[in-house]
Amino acid sequence: MRHDEPDWTPPPADPEQPAQLRRILRLFRPYRGRLALVGLLVAASSLVSVASPFLLREVLDVAIPDGRTGLLSLLALGMIAAAVVNSVFGVLQTLISTTVGQRVMHDLRTAVYGRLQSMPLAFFTKTRTGEVQSRIANDIGGMQATVTSTATSLVSNLTSVVATVVAMLALDWRLTVVSLLLLPVFVWISRRVGSERKKITSQRQKQMAAMAAMVTESLSVSGILLGRTMGRADSLTKTFEKESERLVGLEVRANMAGRWKMSVIGIVMAAMPAVIYWAAGMALRTGGPDISIGTLVAFVSLQQGLFRPTVSLLSTGVQMQVSLALFHRIFEYLDLPVDIAEPEKPVRLEKIRGEVRFDSVSFSYDPSTETLSGIDLSVPAGSSLAVVGPTGSGKSTLSYLVPRLYDVTGGRVLIDGVDVRDLDFDTLARAVGVVSQETYLFHASVADNLRFAKPDATDDEIRAAARAAQIHDHIASLPDGYDTLVGERGYRFSGGEKQRLAIARTILRDPPVLVLDEATSALDTRTEYAVQKALDALSEGRTTITIAHRLSTVRDADQIIVLDGGRIAERGTHQELLAGAGPYAALVRRDTRLTARV
Repeated sequence: MRHDEPDWTPPPADPEQPAQLRRILRLFRPYRGRLALVGLLVAASSLVSVASPFLLREVLDVAIPDGRTGLLSLLALGMIAAAVVNSVFGVLQTLISTTVGQRVMHDLRTAVYGRLQSMPLAFFTKTRTGEVQSRIANDIGGMQATVTSTATSLVSNLTSVVATVVAMLALDWRLTVVSLLLLPVFVWISRRVGSERKKITSQRQKQMAAMAAMVTESLSVSGILLGRTMGRADSLTKTFEKESERLVGLEVRANMAGRWKMSVIGIVMAAMPAVIYWAAGMALRTGGPDISIGTLVAFVSLQQGLFRPTVSLLSTGVQMQVSLALFHRIFEYLDLPVDIAEPEKPVRLEKIRGEVRFDSVSFSYDPSTETLSGIDLSVPAGSSLAVVGPTGSGKSTLSYLVPRLYDVTGGRVLIDGVDVRDLDFDTLARAVGVVSQETYLFHASVADNLRFAKPDATDDEIRAAARAAQIHDHIASLPDGYDTLVGERGYRFSGGEKQRLAIARTILRDPPVLVLDEATSALDTRTEYAVQKALDALSEGRTTITIAHRLSTVRDADQIIVLDGGRIAERGTHQELLAGAGPYAALVRRDTRLTARV
C-alpha cells in the first residue's frame, strides 16, 4: 500500500436504533401486494383450522350419541375438506412468501454491491476482501430463513393465535383463562433468549468474516506462493485451525443459548391438556358448571392447536432479535457515505478533445497534511506530460485525480474546460483510461478480459488491439488462443505479457486521455522495451499523462514536471530541465548511476 493512502474507518453505528425495525419493514414495501395476498391466505387458513374442533364437538355431542349417520358423514367430510384446504393454502403461502423473501435478499445483495462499487479507493485499501465477501455471502445468507419466512410466520401464527383464543373463549372462558395464565412469562423468557442469541450471533459473524478473509488471502495464488516459499504452510493451517475452533464454540453457543428456557416453555405447554382435564374433573366433582365431553375434547384440541403457533411466535421473536445483528452489519455497509457521487445535473460531452488542466489543485488524505498543494498545470489535447519525483512526492495521487478516483480538496481538475466533478460518470469513463503498474486480470478467457473494456467488441477489433499492444502473436501461439483462461489474477502470463494485455484492453476502450501510472517500473529492460512500444502505439494521438519511475521513458514528453513535497519544483522539456541543473538533472544523474551499476 502506498504511504499516502488515507486511513479509512467505518462510521460508528448504533445497533439498537428504534428505527431499524421500520427500516427492515421498508425492505418489504415493494412487495406489499403479494404480502397482502399471503395475509388473506393465512387468515382463511386460520379460520378453516379453528372450524375443525367445532365440527369435532358436533360429532361427539350430537351425531354419534343421536345416531345421525347423515350428519356424521357431512361433519367427517367437512373435517377432511378443512385439511385439504389448509394444505393448499399452506403451499400457496409458502411459495409467495419464499419468492418475496428471495427478492428482498436479492435487493439487499444488489444494494450492498452497488454501494461498494461507489466507495473510494481508501475503503478497499483498509478493508480485507474476505470481510466484504462475508457481508454479502454470510450475513445476507444468514438472514435467509428470517427474510423468507418471518413475515408469513408472524401473520400466520398471530392470526392462528387470535382465532384460536376467540374459539376457546366461545367454548369456555374459564378454561381459556387457565390456559393463558403463563403466557406473559413465556413472552418474557423468549425476549431474554433472543437478546442472548443476538450478542452471540454478532460475534459469530465477525469470526466468519475473519475466516473468510484468511481463506481469501492465504488460498489465493499470491498467498500460496508466499506461504510455500516462506515455509509457512503448516503455520497457516494451524492458525486456520484455531480460527475454526473459535467458530465451533460460537456456533455451539449460538445454538444452545436459551435452549433450556425454551424447553421449559415446551414442557409447560405440553402439560396444559392434563391441567385442563384435571380442572374440568375438579369442577364436576365440586358441583361446578357442567362441561360436555365434546366441549372438553374440542377445547383441548384447540389448546393443542394454540401450542404450535404460540411457540412459533416466540421462536420468531427470538429469530428476529438474532437477525437484527445481521441487519446491522448489512446496514453498516449501506450507510457508508459516498464521497464521490455523480452531480445532480451532470454534464455529458459527446465529443472529447482531451485537454486536461489542473487549476490551483490541492489534495489531502489527512486534514493535517497536504499531499498536493498549488498545482497549476495545463496539458493540451494530444500532448504528453511526464510527472517525476522522489517516492512520496504525490505523483500517483496526481494521477488519481484525473479519472476522479479521489476528489480534490481545493481547486479544480478540468477536462475540455469542464470540472471532472460536473461530468457524468459515463463521460468520465469514456474520457480517461488508466494503465497502472499492477495489472488486474479476471479468471476468464483472454477475449473476455479484453471485452471488459468494450463488451460489444468484435473479434477483429480484439485482434487489432492485441496487435497494437504487441501481444497478438503470443496469444495466437497458445493452444486455445483468445479462449485461453488467464488464471486467477493472470498468473499464467508474465508481468510484461499482463501489461500488454492491459494496454490492449485500454486500446479497445480508446480513451482520449491516457494515464500511465508507472506502467513499466516493475519490468526488466528487455520486457520494458516491448511494453514501451505498445505504450507508444497506445499514446499516439492522445493526451498522455505518464507517472514515471524510470526517467528513460519520459525523455520525449512534451513537458515534464518534477514534484517534490506535493508541489511542482520545476517544469520544462527534458533538454531544458537537464540544462537547468535542478532537481530533474539530479534525478537523471541518479538514474544513470543506477543503470550503470546494473
